[in-house]
Amino acid sequence: MRGAAGLAGSPGPPQRRLSGPMLTGRTAITVAVAAIVVAVSVVPMLRLAILALAPAGVLDLSAFADRLLRATTLRAAIHSLDTSFFGAVLALCIGGPFAAATSLTDLPGKRAIGFLVVLPLMIAPQVTALAWAHLFAPSSPLLALLHLAPPPGTPNPMLGRGGIILLFGVQHAPIVFLTVRAGLASVPRDLVEAARVSGAAPLRAFVDMVLPLVRPHVVAGFALAFVSGIGNFGIPALLGMPVDYLTMTTLIYQKIASFGPTALPDAAALSAAIALVALAGSAAGALALPSPAPKVVGDQRVEFALGWARLPAGSLAAVVVALTVVMPALALVATSLVPAFGVPLRLDTVTFDNFVEILFRQATTGRAFVNSFLLSAGTAIVAATIAVPLGWVAERAPHRVGQGLRALVDLPYAVPGIVVSIACILLFLKPLPLVGSLYGTIWILAAAYLMRFLALAAKPVATAIAAIPHELEDAAADIGAGPVRRLVSVVAPLAVASAAAGALLVFMSAFNELTVSALLWSSGHETVGVILLNLEEAGLGTEAAAVAVVSLIVVIGLLAIVDRLGRRLPAGVLPWR
Repeated sequence: MRGAAGLAGSPGPPQRRLSGPMLTGRTAITVAVAAIVVAVSVVPMLRLAILALAPAGVLDLSAFADRLLRATTLRAAIHSLDTSFFGAVLALCIGGPFAAATSLTDLPGKRAIGFLVVLPLMIAPQVTALAWAHLFAPSSPLLALLHLAPPPGTPNPMLGRGGIILLFGVQHAPIVFLTVRAGLASVPRDLVEAARVSGAAPLRAFVDMVLPLVRPHVVAGFALAFVSGIGNFGIPALLGMPVDYLTMTTLIYQKIASFGPTALPDAAALSAAIALVALAGSAAGALALPSPAPKVVGDQRVEFALGWARLPAGSLAAVVVALTVVMPALALVATSLVPAFGVPLRLDTVTFDNFVEILFRQATTGRAFVNSFLLSAGTAIVAATIAVPLGWVAERAPHRVGQGLRALVDLPYAVPGIVVSIACILLFLKPLPLVGSLYGTIWILAAAYLMRFLALAAKPVATAIAAIPHELEDAAADIGAGPVRRLVSVVAPLAVASAAAGALLVFMSAFNELTVSALLWSSGHETVGVILLNLEEAGLGTEAAAVAVVSLIVVIGLLAIVDRLGRRLPAGVLPWR
C-alpha cells in the first residue's frame, strides 16, 4: 500500500521521492556507510597486504616465499593444517548428528540440548582450553573428588596435538550444527512422506531423501570448521605452546613477542598466508551452499518419531552434552574453589579467596575486567548503531552492491583474529593526522574490536530489515519523509530489537576475546583474555580458573537475556532458536 495519495493515483509522491534533497539524503547515508566499511575492512587488510608482498615498497614475491618456506614456518603450517582438518572431522561427527536429532526428530528436551550444543561457540577458546586442561590434569580437584585422578606426575593428556584436535572438534561443532540444521530446516515433508508411502523405513528415507539435500550444508559446515581451526589462537596457546607445539597463530604471536627487526614483516607474511587460506576455505563453504531455498514453516517440516528409542536417544544426547560442556565447566569451578593445585576439594578446603583475589586485591585483574567491560560495551553500542544504516543501505541498494558491502563487512570476521591484530599494528603504529599513534593505547583495541565484530551486529539487523515491507517506507515517502527520516522513524524502530540482540552477541564475543588482544594490549590496558593467559602461564592456575568462571557467568547470563529477547526477533536472528 502507498497510502491515500498512492491509492488516488496522484503523481506527486513519486516526484517527491526523486527530488534533490531526498537523493542527497540517501547519497549522504550511502557515502557515510561506505566510508565506514572501507575504514574498518579495506584499509587494514590493504596495509597488511602491502607489507607482506612489498616490504620495501616494491613487489617482492621472493621475500614473501622465503618467509613462508622456513623450516619453523612449514612445521607450524603442517601443525595448523593437521589439527584443523581432524578437528573439523570431529566437529562434523559431533555437530551433524545433533543437528539431525534436534531438527528432524521428537528428541526430548531438544531445545535445551540445542542451546547447550551451541554454547561452546559463545565461550572464548582459551576458557574452553583451560577447562579441559584442568579437568584432566593430575591435580584435577574434580577427578580427585570422583577418585578418578591420574597419579601425580602423569603428563596432562590435553597438552599437544591430541588435545588441540579434541578441543577444535568441541569448539567448532556448533558451526557444523548450525550450518547443517539450516539445511535440514528447508527439507519439505512431502519428499519424506512419499518415500515412506513407498515402503521405505525411516532410516532409509533419511539416507535416500534427506542426506542428498543437505550434503552441500555438510560440506560448508566442514569448511567453516576447518577455517575456524586455522585461525584459532586460544586453544593452541594454552595446549600447544607449553609443549612447544606451534601452529601458525602461535608462531605469529612468538614473532611479535620477540620484537626482532624482522618481526613485523615476518608476521605480516604469515598473516597474509593465513588470511588467504581462511578466505579460500570460507569461499569454498559459501560455494558449496545452494541458492537460498524457500523455508518450510509450521507442520510442513520433517519429523521422524523415535518411538521406543526416544528416551535412550535423549539420554545419550544428554550424556554427550554433559561430557563435552558441563564436566569441563564443573572442573573450572572445582579448581577455582581450592587454595592451590593438589589440595583436595572438601568442605573444609573450599575457599572463595581466588575470587576475592582477582576481583578486589589484584589491581591488574580488576582493571582488566573494567577494560573488557568498557571495550565490549562500547564496541557493542557503536557496532549496533552502525549496523542499522549499513543494513538499510545494503538491503535497498542494487543486489551486487549490497552483496559487496556485506562481503567487505564480513572480511575482518572471516580472517583469523590475529590477522586483524597485525593489520591494526601496521595501520596505527605510525602517527595519524590529528590523533597521533594509537599503538600502545586502549583505542587500538577499540578499533580492532570494531573491525572484528561489526559483522556480528550487522547480521541480525540485516535479517530484520529484510523482513520490513517496502510499503511502509513508501507510505512514509508519500507524506514527504526523506531518506534520513524514513531510516530514523520507520526502519530503526522495527530493527531495534535485532540491533539489541546483535549488540549482546558482540559484547559476549568481545568480553573474553584473546586472539586480537594478545598482540595489542599494553600495560594498563589489559583485558580478561590476556589476564587469563598470563595467570595460567605464571602457574597461578586456581586464579586463572576463577577468572574463567566469572567470564562464564557473564556469558551465560547474557545468553539468557538474549534468549528471552529472541521471542521478539524475526526467525533466524538467534542461531539456537
